[in-house]
Amino acid sequence: MIGAFRLNSENSKIFFLSKIDWKFYFQEKILTIFFLGFSAGLPFPLVYSTLTGWLEESDIERSTISTFAWLGFAYSFKFIWSPLVDSLKVPFLGGYLGRRRSWLLVSQIGIAISLFYLSNIDPRNALTAFTFVAIAIALLSATQDIALDAYRIEIAKIEMQGVLAASYQYGYRVAIAFGTAGAFLFAEYSSWSTSYKMMALFMLIGILTTIYCKEPPSINCETKSLNQNQINGKEWIISAVVQPFVDFFDRYGRSAIMILIFISFFRVSDYVLGILASPFLLDIGFSKTEIASIAKFYGLWVSLLGTAIGAVAILKLGLSRCIIMATILIASTNLFFAILALVGPNIGMLTITISADNFTMGFAGTVFIAYLSSLTNLKFTATQYALFSSVSTFFGKFLAGFSGNIQEISGWLGFFIYAGILGLPAIFLSFFAAKQYDKIKHEE
Repeated sequence: MIGAFRLNSENSKIFFLSKIDWKFYFQEKILTIFFLGFSAGLPFPLVYSTLTGWLEESDIERSTISTFAWLGFAYSFKFIWSPLVDSLKVPFLGGYLGRRRSWLLVSQIGIAISLFYLSNIDPRNALTAFTFVAIAIALLSATQDIALDAYRIEIAKIEMQGVLAASYQYGYRVAIAFGTAGAFLFAEYSSWSTSYKMMALFMLIGILTTIYCKEPPSINCETKSLNQNQINGKEWIISAVVQPFVDFFDRYGRSAIMILIFISFFRVSDYVLGILASPFLLDIGFSKTEIASIAKFYGLWVSLLGTAIGAVAILKLGLSRCIIMATILIASTNLFFAILALVGPNIGMLTITISADNFTMGFAGTVFIAYLSSLTNLKFTATQYALFSSVSTFFGKFLAGFSGNIQEISGWLGFFIYAGILGLPAIFLSFFAAKQYDKIKHEE
């Protein structure tokens, strides 16, 4: 199996070297992935948890708010257009920037423009227009993810992928905190419109990084440009669309289906809860400032700690054990939200809840990226990774669309118990995934 990430002694050497030689952290590739990770993370909360906070304060029904979780289908179906990003250049820009950077730049500029346009729409008066612009942001964000995942895997050798995954996670988590806490603070002291304008401005970080960074060497199928008339449609479909999927099933055989099922259940509990996290905190009495300072800014540092511990745990305990640990943590954090629902707006309990939730996000995120990367064949980087990440979001986003209905029927306590129960299948399936991973590693 040709994998994009392997956990071996070389990874350990790199990790422990980095603890001594701080210059290692400031390599150009690592910094590039950090800033591109920020660009990837910023749009996500702006069409998910932050957006639902805006809708909650606009007096939109929660059953309607939770349907915005279906914006995540843009991430779930990105494997459909990932072959285009994987094998074709953007016209004109592709000749100057290359295949990966041209797709990155187009998607980043599109996100910035769309966020600015969304800031000028009042959801109370034009919910349909608001929805369509949010869909555009989600589609552009998913396209950026396709190009960035491929860029991250192709920019360095296998031995460095663990470090790049951690760098990406750090940038992504900082952006998540900024896209939630920062957005809430701007909204608290100005307006949601001003807040989203500021978020659009900060997409410049990704745009400038893309312009500055270097295009990775071409590893995938031969690069083509969308404006070439000589493209053989049948050959392109076979090489860019069919082969990546055939390759995955050939390498894993009967286990392939179970792997995909496990991936689809891994974060279901997290997605179901996440869409109503901000409305929940606002509803039980926390202010936007309290949410920003504790749930977001403080939560950022806890998630970064979880990311670092996840990397160490993978090296010390092995990826297979960490897969099981991650699924248990994801399901169990719902219990903290259930307790918070019982005690009400208590700052101490909020801090404990956010600590558990954000540590889990960081830890599980590192483990999951490492696991998905280990399944990827470098010949079909973008397409296969897009398939895995698409599968990982579809079921969770689908169920999250009904979170508002469940909450209206069962109340907050019943809702969090329901979300926790949804995490049980992932725990059971994680034992299969861990065993299968150990088997493949042993065969290599």
